[in-house]
Amino acid sequence: MHQMVSSGVETRRWWVLATVVAAQFMFGVDAFVVNVALPTIAAELHASSAQIESVIAIYLIAYATLVVSGGRLGDIFGTKPVFVIGVAGFTLTSLWCGLAQSGPELILARLAQGATAALMVPQVLTTLHLLFPDEARGRAFAIYGVVLGLAGAAGFMLGGVLVTLDLFSLGWRAVFFVNVPGGALIIAVALRIMPRVARRTRVRLDISGACVLFAGLLCLMGPLLFGRDLHWAPWLWPVMASGIGIIAGLVRLEHAVARRGGMPLIDLALLEDRAFMRGLCAVFCFFFANLSFYLVMTVHMQQALQVPPLQAGMVFLPLTTTFVIASRQAGARAKRRGMMVLIEGCALQLVGLAALALLAMNMPAPGAMTLAALLMIFGYGQGLVMAPLSNIVLATVKPGSAGAGSGIYGTVAQIGNAAGVAAIGAVYFAIESVQQARVAFIVTLSLFAMSIVTSAAFLTWRRRAPGQS
Repeated sequence: MHQMVSSGVETRRWWVLATVVAAQFMFGVDAFVVNVALPTIAAELHASSAQIESVIAIYLIAYATLVVSGGRLGDIFGTKPVFVIGVAGFTLTSLWCGLAQSGPELILARLAQGATAALMVPQVLTTLHLLFPDEARGRAFAIYGVVLGLAGAAGFMLGGVLVTLDLFSLGWRAVFFVNVPGGALIIAVALRIMPRVARRTRVRLDISGACVLFAGLLCLMGPLLFGRDLHWAPWLWPVMASGIGIIAGLVRLEHAVARRGGMPLIDLALLEDRAFMRGLCAVFCFFFANLSFYLVMTVHMQQALQVPPLQAGMVFLPLTTTFVIASRQAGARAKRRGMMVLIEGCALQLVGLAALALLAMNMPAPGAMTLAALLMIFGYGQGLVMAPLSNIVLATVKPGSAGAGSGIYGTVAQIGNAAGVAAIGAVYFAIESVQQARVAFIVTLSLFAMSIVTSAAFLTWRRRAPGQS
């Protein structure tokens, strides 16, 4: 009887794993499926390039500023109810995105979608930690890692398929509507099988910190996104300066929260860990060139090279394959070579970018197969870096601060993604409007390369710092 109960519990926790990982998969797909649909969205909604960039950037900004609070809400009210509310919110806001009738409305819907994702996603890792404290933990996290890699491939492919098939004449709206049945199924299963977890009464929210961070990021990135539409009006520069000032003042605010006995959004002790802070600089630079790369590639392929949406999505499949392969190999390589695996990954990414730049200079209209082959190099290098990056950056963090360090890491990564979309997207669209698209593409590839070199420099500096191995 005991064995039967144990077997039932064992089976159930794997079904719970499948449920929460399905939500993570939905979130991962949504990060990439929109890229392929962006040119179609711009044409139908008459959206400017700034609005198109904002569709991606505002989603990331909302998620980055609220993801730490989302994790704490799970501690306060329990993982299960917060997860269900997050999935329900993500599903409803996906529906709103699909129903949007203008660029500004779609931006607002994506803001809400990013906020609800910040409730949903932190509960996934929390659930994995709680359900798999034994020897099955490695297998559970391996499944989680594979799903993360497959989500990118599925996103690109699904975006191309849905836009091309134009199911029920929905066009690009189907890339958002597809979340509705998936979200409803996840909610139904989670309500039935997901266990309740004891609440942590000492955890508190830092609403003021989250609001200040959000305001600072909007002030800093908003002018980058909408500067061209507003003809770079003089008042935009003071707004950007105020954004820098607001973010700088966040540390002072967090100290005030701590003095009042609250729980700051940022673990202030971690700000004194120089190795960790240098690692975060590397994380920011790496992710600065991450999602913005896919934005520029998909827009350039469809608008400049006239590659159809389905074919544009398929171009990225070999990249995601090599990314998954490299991710699987990176852990073992990191144990043998330590920090050097990150440097090697950055070098491979630079080789891929250089090859793309040479191709753009010598071939006005390269074929999809040629692009796919070169992107495989970039994808393999990215996989070597992304998989072990968090472990290496968080290596100096004390065990008691591991959760806070992971939260800051995730926040900085998403801020880097958003900043890259805002800044590099603005450069690409600005140059494209006055020169050839090919020139704009080559210039933005150079910016990606500079960002990756800077990331590698911070990692090398961290490795050579006193007391670091």
